[in-house]
Amino acid sequence: MAATDSPRILFVAGFGPIVRDSDASRKLYREVLNIPFKEEKGGYLHTEALKGANSFALWPLSQAAQSCFGTEDWPRDVPVPTAWLEFDVDDVESATAELESRGYRMLVRNKREPWGQTVSRFIDPEGLLVAVALTPSMRQQHPSDDLAAQPASAATT
Repeated sequence: MAATDSPRILFVAGFGPIVRDSDASRKLYREVLNIPFKEEKGGYLHTEALKGANSFALWPLSQAAQSCFGTEDWPRDVPVPTAWLEFDVDDVESATAELESRGYRMLVRNKREPWGQTVSRFIDPEGLLVAVALTPSMRQQHPSDDLAAQPASAATT
């Protein structure tokens, strides 16, 4: 395909882990992170209630290791992730505490990154590097923040 014939990506239409342990993944994403899923035949869970990805990136493992462990080498005793997923939350410290209280082991807790993001990261049941974060630069441009302050009935109208 020539450069002029290349597809033009408009947005991330969907992303989610391919789950091997449905119970563990349901617990994390539905119960702990409180994502409002719809369930289809066969156990397929999905939601369109979360607004789109603000970033899509190819993150080198050495940089992920640096962010989580302060070294470019990923530790041998921690599963190597094949993807990353970040959820911006209203309170990183509270979200981190809730995840830890439910048994999730943080790789990094409430860390302030050089670009201003505060982040806690862990490996989910499917091997994804998952974060709860507060990203000020994205808050200034993301319209869902206005909806988060409204009651659910107002946000859906």
